[in-house]
Amino acid sequence: MNPVSASPAPPFVQAALASPWTGRAARLALVGAYLQGGIVKLADFPGAIAEQAHFGMTPPAFWAALTILVELGGAMLILTGRWLWLGAGMLGVFTALAALKANAFWTMQGSERFTAMNAFFEHVGLVGGFALAAITGNRTETGRA
Repeated sequence: MNPVSASPAPPFVQAALASPWTGRAARLALVGAYLQGGIVKLADFPGAIAEQAHFGMTPPAFWAALTILVELGGAMLILTGRWLWLGAGMLGVFTALAALKANAFWTMQGSERFTAMNAFFEHVGLVGGFALAAITGNRTETGRA
């Protein structure tokens, strides 16, 4: 027996989940930080370059431009629902790589390690969210529940 179908959600939860606004709000919540980050980096490109240089990315201008493209492009694909799988993949891979580069807690000690470990696993959760967005988007496109 499928445990999901064994205990259906209450009617008010089913109604909320069925609303197209719930999906839109969830997608916006998922990509909001990437939209904000991409816009800030675009508005302050020298700062975006400095950020990439801080993490040892060379050439930093290339990585700053690519980061802006991935953050804004991936977010827009998810928000519009067009090629959602691609946007989710872009942001999921970006987030996983950024977590490995910026939050390498296994190389740290003390409070720095604690903070980086929390950030790392928060990013892992975001990667899972992008995977779920791609899965549910694919199911919607193919007509599967």
